[in-house]
Amino acid sequence: MALIPGRGRNVHCITEDSTVEAAVNEMNRLRIGSLMVKDAADSVVGVFTERDVLVRVVSPGIDARTTLVREVMTADFRSIRPDCTVEAAMQTMTERRVRHLPVMEDGVLRGMVSIGDVTRWLLEINQMEAENLRRYVFQDYPG
Repeated sequence: MALIPGRGRNVHCITEDSTVEAAVNEMNRLRIGSLMVKDAADSVVGVFTERDVLVRVVSPGIDARTTLVREVMTADFRSIRPDCTVEAAMQTMTERRVRHLPVMEDGVLRGMVSIGDVTRWLLEINQMEAENLRRYVFQDYPG
């Protein structure tokens, strides 16, 4: 089964030479927890997350107004392919302790999946299964 149909297509990006302050303002404006980071050639070079802000900016007391995203982003990020299963995405998120996974195909950014996307999808599946069981037991029982 392919990953979460209809989800994760909208990806927000920022350039690596943006300031941390600008990136945080953008994340707050969009109400999201991460931004993909691109270089001048429009290639993905990293991901900038709330955790990056806390661990690499706030904790050491670095000035967000002058620090560039490239200095504190996560350059060694994990991505998934568009045909990744929900179970595999959940396993990757758990093992890597991340809440956002870029969806990449042949080096091209195709989307972003968050832990919220995964949990909403699982909730929808569980609700459908429960409804199917109710129908089977109470309405459409052949005997």
